[in-house]
Amino acid sequence: MSGRPPVLIYDADCGFCERWARRFRRLAGQGLTIEPSSQALLRRPDVDPRRFREAVALEDGDGALTWAAEAAFQALALNPALAWPLACYRHVPGFAWVSEAAYRWVARRRKTFSAGACVLAPADLGRSYTLSRWLFLRGLALVYLIAFVSLDVQLNGLVGSHGLLPAAAFVARLRAQWGPLAWTLLPSLAWFNGGDTALHLMACGGALLALLGLGPKPAFAALWLLYLSLCGVGQDFLGFQWDNLLLEAGLLAVFAAPWALFDGPRRPRAPTALQVFGYRWLLFRLMLGSGLVKLSSGDPTWASLTALFYHYQTQPLPTWVAWYAQQLPDWVQRWSCVGVFGVELGLPWLIFLGPRPRRLALAGFLLLQALIALTGNYGFFNLLSALLCLWLADDALYPRAWSTRLLDSRRLLPEPPRPQWLLAAWLLLAVPIGAAQVLGAADRWPGLPALDAVVSALRPWRSLNPYGLFAEMTTRRPELVLEGSDDGRTWKEYGWRWKPGDPRRRPAFVEPYLPRLDWQLWFAALGPPQDSPWTLALLVRVLQGDPALLGLLGNDPFPGRPPRYAQLRLYDYRFSLPAERAATGDWWLRRDEGVWLGPLRLDQALDLPLKVTLRGIQKVGPLAEAKPRPSPLMVEPASMTKSPPTERTTLPWMVRTAPLERCTAV
Repeated sequence: MSGRPPVLIYDADCGFCERWARRFRRLAGQGLTIEPSSQALLRRPDVDPRRFREAVALEDGDGALTWAAEAAFQALALNPALAWPLACYRHVPGFAWVSEAAYRWVARRRKTFSAGACVLAPADLGRSYTLSRWLFLRGLALVYLIAFVSLDVQLNGLVGSHGLLPAAAFVARLRAQWGPLAWTLLPSLAWFNGGDTALHLMACGGALLALLGLGPKPAFAALWLLYLSLCGVGQDFLGFQWDNLLLEAGLLAVFAAPWALFDGPRRPRAPTALQVFGYRWLLFRLMLGSGLVKLSSGDPTWASLTALFYHYQTQPLPTWVAWYAQQLPDWVQRWSCVGVFGVELGLPWLIFLGPRPRRLALAGFLLLQALIALTGNYGFFNLLSALLCLWLADDALYPRAWSTRLLDSRRLLPEPPRPQWLLAAWLLLAVPIGAAQVLGAADRWPGLPALDAVVSALRPWRSLNPYGLFAEMTTRRPELVLEGSDDGRTWKEYGWRWKPGDPRRRPAFVEPYLPRLDWQLWFAALGPPQDSPWTLALLVRVLQGDPALLGLLGNDPFPGRPPRYAQLRLYDYRFSLPAERAATGDWWLRRDEGVWLGPLRLDQALDLPLKVTLRGIQKVGPLAEAKPRPSPLMVEPASMTKSPPTERTTLPWMVRTAPLERCTAV
């Protein structure tokens, strides 16, 4: 029998098994033949017929048989591009056990799976995603470029040596309290140097790498490390959910990117099924988690389908389109809520089905992201989310001209199998942890100590995150207005650059740029000053006339010199009605609710007992004991928990045991 091609033997009475066997022959190529068990038994009377009914078998040229998952992986390994599952089976601890358990589970339910075989994921195994990966990696480089450039122009005012939350002081405090362990709690290149020049070098270096857009693995690894380093020391200002999403998508890009310096039309590379699955799993968690937190939060506006009565005018940075969306009839707003739930709770399940269901999910996700981008400024979040959707589009979905130019099948180069081992090991962590996070978003996570410990160890790296947007809807819009005065009686208003201020100013589009101070001021207005201690530093910098801070504001009513007094006043804002806008020209109406913080002179502010903590500048005393309010749209508060000066500071991921508390979004 020596020299005979390998034979994949399947149950002759099972249509589901026959369809799988045919797909495997197509994937493995000419080196594999398939045979029903009824014929194989004529040659192999030594084999119990029940074994062929229980599992698929692979007979090699010498007549040796392997069974179940191992047999399937050996058949796929005849195609070098699909050899990684067998390598993982033999070398990755736990992979073989999980594979065989999954095979037995499916085999016992073949009738159920056969009924839906027309739409199940195996129909996708023969499809190519070469063009999708090529476009995604270049789009991701663009998102990195936007993120680094928009951050670089804000660094001095936010986390510079004279910023609101100085990074150098933050690093020094953490090093003093935790010593050599500090870097494991906050991985960042800023441990070598957290000064202004070093921060700008990291941001500019990342922007340059992204601008080149070459796309090899080392370049994406460097982009991920640089952005992680800046996020670590960015504290409150770099703790948004899209920062974490960029880090997680960026880490997967290290696995998905080619080793070649150029990956263009002359050398296209087809991604492996494991790479495709990794991004689909991320997209599934992102979309489903956003829907589940709305249901599990108990928020009455989502339960009554009235959340969009308030969303357009209470979101952090609305656009002028949001004003028109706010005027839509109530029935439109309610049905829009139904649509949101349909997209976020229903369509994610189509990701793992056949091509047609996936295209429906793709259309729904892109429509939702477009509507969000039209009505609100969420930085690069919508662009990044839309890019993730590319992994649902196979090459047949793109214009024929693109495929003709880029996808000559004779030039397609498969990914080598060896680099996929590390991705398989990562997904062995990402899949159960992601499932736990989804259950946590639905308040259904029972808790497993071993898995919780792994999550706690990985949390500082911010590359395996829970997601969930707007779990709770704010029904009013408090806004902070910065004012200065020379005499303490006559006050002049500083204008914000992008957030609502002057009622007559039309809400603007600023995305994909992300004005981080404007966003954090929206969060600060939702609670008392002690929940946002950096706002005291804001008044100090205004009284000092700090140019870096003033550069983040819209206008300075005291050009050339700082005021003697400064304060933050609280207003309640709402969109004007069409009749009110026609009469006054105002886009907003506001009601004064009194002084929120201040007034302060510079000498008074500097005389206050201040300390630099892991949250930034903070008062000592009652304010130091207040619990911070979780920031909306932030997976984990970027700031560190407060502690008395004599106690060691505790980081959030050190005191939490559950892998995912429900994402809180106001």
